[in-house]
Amino acid sequence: IQLHQDTQLQIQLTAKLFRGFSDTTRLTILRILQAGPQTVSDIVAATGLSQPNVSNHLGCLRECNLVTTQQQGKYVVYSLSDERVGQLLSLAENLLADVAHGVYQCTRYNK
Repeated sequence: IQLHQDTQLQIQLTAKLFRGFSDTTRLTILRILQAGPQTVSDIVAATGLSQPNVSNHLGCLRECNLVTTQQQGKYVVYSLSDERVGQLLSLAENLLADVAHGVYQCTRYNK
């Protein structure tokens, strides 16, 4: 089967989207934001990561339109950009409940 060029582009973009979810720090931040809007300080406190590290990952997530910002006084508050980001996280958790053993044993993803 020969994939249409539009389909190939869609697959490439989907892979790029999932790269945003593939980093454990970014995934942790997204999970925290799933509970509601947070400041960088809130995320630093919840993760124990450094402020520059959290800010760097938030910048990546913002550039990819997975999170948005809103100025509230002197604070910048981060939120998931779309409720479907949270739904995707929940769907992944539900799927993982059924396939966790295989994912855990998979050696190909450890490279």
